[in-house]
Amino acid sequence: MKFATKTIHSGYDHHQHNRALMPPVYQTSAFAHDHVGEVLEFGYARTGTPTRAALEACFAALENATHGFAFGSGMAAIDAVLRATLQPGDEVLAVADLYGGAYRLLTKVMAPAGITVRFADLTDPASLADALTPATKLLWLESPTNPLLNLVDIAALTAIAHRHGVKVAVDNTFATPYLQNPLDLGADIVMHSATKYLGGHSDVLLGLVAVKDAELAKSIKFIQNATGGVPGPQDCFLTLRGIKTLHLRMERHCDNAERVAAFLATHPAIEKVFYPGLADHPQHELARRQMRRFGGVVTVYLKDDSRAAASRVAERLQYFLLAESLGGVESLVNHSYTMSHGGMPPEQKAALGIREGQLRFSVGIEDIDDLLADLAQALA
Repeated sequence: MKFATKTIHSGYDHHQHNRALMPPVYQTSAFAHDHVGEVLEFGYARTGTPTRAALEACFAALENATHGFAFGSGMAAIDAVLRATLQPGDEVLAVADLYGGAYRLLTKVMAPAGITVRFADLTDPASLADALTPATKLLWLESPTNPLLNLVDIAALTAIAHRHGVKVAVDNTFATPYLQNPLDLGADIVMHSATKYLGGHSDVLLGLVAVKDAELAKSIKFIQNATGGVPGPQDCFLTLRGIKTLHLRMERHCDNAERVAAFLATHPAIEKVFYPGLADHPQHELARRQMRRFGGVVTVYLKDDSRAAASRVAERLQYFLLAESLGGVESLVNHSYTMSHGGMPPEQKAALGIREGQLRFSVGIEDIDDLLADLAQALA
């Protein structure tokens, strides 16, 4: 089954739901038993509902996995992966320039609980072998990273990690299953903040995880049920609805982002553009090999590297709204220093190159002429 067909038909059989074309919203906390001791597929909504099951099966199909799991947010999904794969005394090695919320979870929650947390620049796969220790149990990757859009070679890093008995998890939020499938590249776990492109309409908060290994799936399922960080049926329904147009939206996101990146690359107010689709991106060839297209996010350094300059541009924009998230149909601008990475220490941001005069654009699916005109007037 091709990807576009999977988005429409995977994970749902209308014959099992009174022939409803769309998955019904099972707005119930519990299901009735006919007798004591009866084992039901769905008994209590924390454990599962038909709406959530349809989403989990659909998502697993998109990532070419065997098991899918839905959570109340992307952070809840990351937390479940960490809890399912790590014990006190274990170590997680994470790519250095990762999402600020993941950094906070690792350093402020996992580290105090006895997990050793280390970060490394993994753009050169050869560096991984030296970075691993006997305690390393999980390698946490993003590609492209948030917000500087660096890429790592998932297949090469996974091969090295597996030789050392280390599992690999990939946050695939920026790429989406339409552009990249980490499990096909050898990774053990793929995670998404479905709040972003999968939902696609800025109206849902949800996280997703997919795996191929049955034992790993059993561990994640246990954490999902035991900790209860699950989404409600309405959020599952909205995400399923969003997924049905994922392939169409991603084509437009990519079309528009390529035009925006090219425009900004020659603008006198811009010092540097970060976008894997540009030929001067340091991992451009890796992006061409590892991804199907280059995504919908563009990050820039302003020549005036000040918060005031970034604020002035953001406030003048009309179609790019200043907001925390990304991946919706509308264009957004994010000041990473104070927003997505606001909780990261200043010295860490400086080391990674996250600057005051930096803006991250989530390029929506509006008419490209309007978006380019908006950027031109805001940067004038």
